[in-house]
Amino acid sequence: MARGGVGLSQPWLASDGGAWWVEGRPAEGGRNVLVRRAAEGRTMDLTPADFNVRTRVHEYGGGAWLPCCGAVLFSNFANQRLYRQEPGGEPEPITPEPSAAGALRYADGRTTPDGDLLVCVRESHDGGVVVNELVTLPTDGSAAARVVASGRDFYSFPRISPDGSRVAWTEWDHPRMPWDGTELRVAPLEPGGTLGKSSLVAGGPRESIWQPEWSAAGELHYVSDRTGWWNLYREPAQALAPDQAEYGHPQWLFGGSTYALLEDGAILCVRCDRAEERLCRIVDGRADGGADPGRDGMVLAV
Repeated sequence: MARGGVGLSQPWLASDGGAWWVEGRPAEGGRNVLVRRAAEGRTMDLTPADFNVRTRVHEYGGGAWLPCCGAVLFSNFANQRLYRQEPGGEPEPITPEPSAAGALRYADGRTTPDGDLLVCVRESHDGGVVVNELVTLPTDGSAAARVVASGRDFYSFPRISPDGSRVAWTEWDHPRMPWDGTELRVAPLEPGGTLGKSSLVAGGPRESIWQPEWSAAGELHYVSDRTGWWNLYREPAQALAPDQAEYGHPQWLFGGSTYALLEDGAILCVRCDRAEERLCRIVDGRADGGADPGRDGMVLAV
């Protein structure tokens, strides 16, 4: 009955006009397959039949793969190791074999602009103790992962600035859930893949942060519920469209996204008002020649 219900998730638009996504296929035992559709329209499976693109970090997973200079990096469900697959090649592991299957898990990664270094969330189940960390590692697997942030119960959304100089991420502790209270931090990315001292940008015990993203100009954007509504902000703490509506989602999975920064400075976003979601476009009123009253210099086009 469920064979035709192929699930689609984790889409990514390639710079050459193609598109990537993950298909969950009930007819293949629920295996998640990385698929690519080229700009000319040809679609093909990328990951071989004995690989399942899925991570178990935070158990719910998400954020199990990303492109890397023409290749792809992904987590394999059976052993939770990270693999690199070049175009036309076979997947090669870039993380070591753990002491037990699934003892080391990886998710929600991003690479530096040159594609040489990956920063991601790692979850260790070694010895029966669960530890969440942020780690960096070479994308070719030439060195072991380096722990760059630790001590909190949970981490998510590590995002590297366009010039590769800074990393932003969110972190929080039990008993809070990520929609109760999280902290958004930024730290300089040092040579060798270490992080400098981090600074608190936003968030706290009563403020939750969703989806930090850097613009091409190096401006940090994020969603915060500091007013009681999940609205969009740009540092330093500028509300981009004050609204009694939600622009974020509860963080069950990694890699979630409710907005995208466009090259012209506009923002595409999902706006939820009284349980109804719409795709909207936020435009800087100053650049657009006018603003909708009450939107503080921003125009919201539905």
